[in-house]
Amino acid sequence: MSVLPILTLGDPRLRLRGEPVETFNKLLHHLIDDLTDTMRHAPGVGLAAPQLGEALNVCVVEVGDRLLELVNPRIVRAEGDDRDLEGCLSIPGFVAYVTRREHVWVVAQNRLGRKYKVAGTGLLGRALQHELDHLQGKLYIDYLASPDELIPVGRGGDDEDESDVDAELERRGIDPEKAKAVSRA
Repeated sequence: MSVLPILTLGDPRLRLRGEPVETFNKLLHHLIDDLTDTMRHAPGVGLAAPQLGEALNVCVVEVGDRLLELVNPRIVRAEGDDRDLEGCLSIPGFVAYVTRREHVWVVAQNRLGRKYKVAGTGLLGRALQHELDHLQGKLYIDYLASPDELIPVGRGGDDEDESDVDAELERRGIDPEKAKAVSRA
């Protein structure tokens, strides 16, 4: 379908809550395809409709070779805590440590309206929670006590700036490559 612009921090549409999807038709299919194409092009591991300016309860998550198309998703169970680096395509160039649930169970509908369940831990669990937060108008930075907790990561600029960022990340005990990968989540 299409690669669309991703809204970034400051755009008020990122804070809109997604409305429930009631009609499962070609318009929804196109939106899901656009979300998938845009996420893959970024590249990222998840993208929610509000990040494209659509206030609907629709998101996609892709970890490994597994693409999940989630319509009207909700977390029905969660256990444990996991603190790790997290980033967002709508907040490019930064990551932060965020505590999320370690294991989540989600109920959603697919593009045809059929209900299904998915469970996730690790990156999949974190990505599911992150994208479902977007559907509530919430961003990972809302979990931070202070903007000082944001960690700048490379934005693909010049090599000198990149090496300065890498050195600062290493000084903080953070693997620069992991931080950069997470910033695309």
